[in-house]
Amino acid sequence: MTRIGIILGSTRPNRNGEPVAHWALELASKRTDAEFELVDLRDFPLPHLDEAMPPSFGQYQHEHTRRWAEKIASFDGFVVVTPEYNHSTTGVLKNAIDYLFAEWNNKAIGFISYGPHGGVRAVEHLRVMAGELKMADVRAQVVLPFATEFENYRTFKPGDYNLPVLTDLLDQVIAWSEALAPLRAERVTA
Repeated sequence: MTRIGIILGSTRPNRNGEPVAHWALELASKRTDAEFELVDLRDFPLPHLDEAMPPSFGQYQHEHTRRWAEKIASFDGFVVVTPEYNHSTTGVLKNAIDYLFAEWNNKAIGFISYGPHGGVRAVEHLRVMAGELKMADVRAQVVLPFATEFENYRTFKPGDYNLPVLTDLLDQVIAWSEALAPLRAERVTA
């Protein structure tokens, strides 16, 4: 069964991403074509990148890196839930991505973004990073502006019109994850 990690890319207190990630997980879990798991970066407290060797070498010295690598390696694809900070993604998400290389390769990735303008600029940066990590970023993206999807800019209340877009996003992530499976298998046997 295809395994998709839903990565919650913010660790701030009172973060808006938590209800967004749980909404996505709840809807995704109704599907029968893949398994979904929430990956909360709070559960993986990574210091600023502290490995001596570049991640592409795969020579991880620290237990926190090995634990993170094992978790990411267990998935076939990802959905990232990200806010937008200063026209980009969060520092904690960027750091978590930068820790690894091979564990991201040949996997699909899709994005759910939120913020004053829906988080679209954060995703543009993440798409560039995904390409460098040999990931296939899917076209569909769920965009959640504070003005329309958060009551009083704080309480997440998504409109039902988001459901078809989320369905498209999940369809694409699963399809691309399955399409890339031979490349992942080739790396394991090499």
